[in-house]
Amino acid sequence: MFGLSELAVILVVVMVVLGIKKLPELTRSAGKAARIFKSEAKALKEQDSPGAASGSEHVVSGTAVERNEPSPRS
Repeated sequence: MFGLSELAVILVVVMVVLGIKKLPELTRSAGKAARIFKSEAKALKEQDSPGAASGSEHVVSGTAVERNEPSPRS
């Protein structure tokens, strides 16, 4: 999509707009946000499928009800 020269121009523009002193702080914040996002996504994935990690199936216990008579209509 972008060539190397276009990315270099974009990087130079970002450095000029934000200033060279703010760039390390910005990259540090972006890295921290990416790590938080990754850990939260992993936690949600594990929460959605707890049985998938152990290889067991999810079993629901209950009682089967058989109804032989017709239901009353109001």
